[in-house]
Amino acid sequence: MPDLDLRYPAISDLRARARRRMPRFAFEYLDSGTGTERGVHANRAGLDAVRFQPAILRGPLDFDLSADAFGPHPLPFGIAPVGFAGMIWPDAERHLARAAARHGIPYGQSTVAAATPEDTGPIAGDLGWFQHYPVNDAGIRRDMLRRIKDAGWRVLVVTVDVPGESRRERQRRANISMPPVVTPAMALDMALHPAWAMGHARMGGMPRMRFPEGYVGDRTGADAFVHAGRLIRGYPDDAYISALREEWDGPLVVKGVQEGVDAERLLGLGVDGIWVSNHSGRQFEGGPAAIDNLREVAGVVAGRAPVFFCSGVAGGLDVLRAVALGASFVFLGKAWFFALAALGPRGLDHLVHVLRDDLECNMAQLGIERLADAKGRLIGRGGASIR
Repeated sequence: MPDLDLRYPAISDLRARARRRMPRFAFEYLDSGTGTERGVHANRAGLDAVRFQPAILRGPLDFDLSADAFGPHPLPFGIAPVGFAGMIWPDAERHLARAAARHGIPYGQSTVAAATPEDTGPIAGDLGWFQHYPVNDAGIRRDMLRRIKDAGWRVLVVTVDVPGESRRERQRRANISMPPVVTPAMALDMALHPAWAMGHARMGGMPRMRFPEGYVGDRTGADAFVHAGRLIRGYPDDAYISALREEWDGPLVVKGVQEGVDAERLLGLGVDGIWVSNHSGRQFEGGPAAIDNLREVAGVVAGRAPVFFCSGVAGGLDVLRAVALGASFVFLGKAWFFALAALGPRGLDHLVHVLRDDLECNMAQLGIERLADAKGRLIGRGGASIR
């Protein structure tokens, strides 16, 4: 994609164009962290602190970017679940699922998507990873799991790092409320962004949380939204994970793990994969960088299960950093929406190209052909090699 490579060579370029094409409230919902966003900045600083020692005189290199995430994939990165995806960009879930299928990478869909499991499961096929928010009603949980399985989703990802609401001040300044209330200023903002507005018009208007709203009876509008939100505001514990393990017969991943001791407990409960994440700094800003958590968790897991990673990843070098510190596979969230909003479906293909090319360029500097060899080129925090 030489034309796009010159105009949008980095995720930051896609972000800039996406910002111009989205209403402010949609962009702020996607882009913001919580509080003063120190958690977001900590993630970036933590990734930047991971350094490598370049190598020379390695001759021609034949790069192998394949990675395993409950099966082989041609690339080491996938699409993380993002809540309210269909609000961020019209029909985002289907666009993302199709892109995942084209490139053979995992596609994660949130419980609070505009699409139901049945809408996108057949598109994603074996690449589908469905994100589950805990629910208080065991009967509803079992029915949700049945529908997810019947729709073809292969991996269940339970998110455990959202024990309560987060203030997300940037979103409040953009007049984002739950349930959403469209003010005159927001309506004008929508009208000034015709691609976004016309896309939603074709989809039948503003999206809803159609999956959980299907369990709130005959309630409609804001009342349905409120009750659906309460439905998925469960408070999980070890017993909840054990119940999921009994009820879900496919790979089970827990997302939001930040301590080695919790990873050990989860492995004891029969979890198949550990996902290190701090929700990209959207829930709490007073903790460590997610990449620092990865070091500890991967060390504790020690190869007994795959370790997945997200939070702050902004390019191929960040993917390489995470793999070098123990991640089996890396997920990006915001970047896919920047690409989709910036350029439509072709933006998703361009993002795959950017990430792949960035990975290969950095691997060339390190003189490595396989992702696993990145660990051998790490430099310790004090500047000494840790090879």
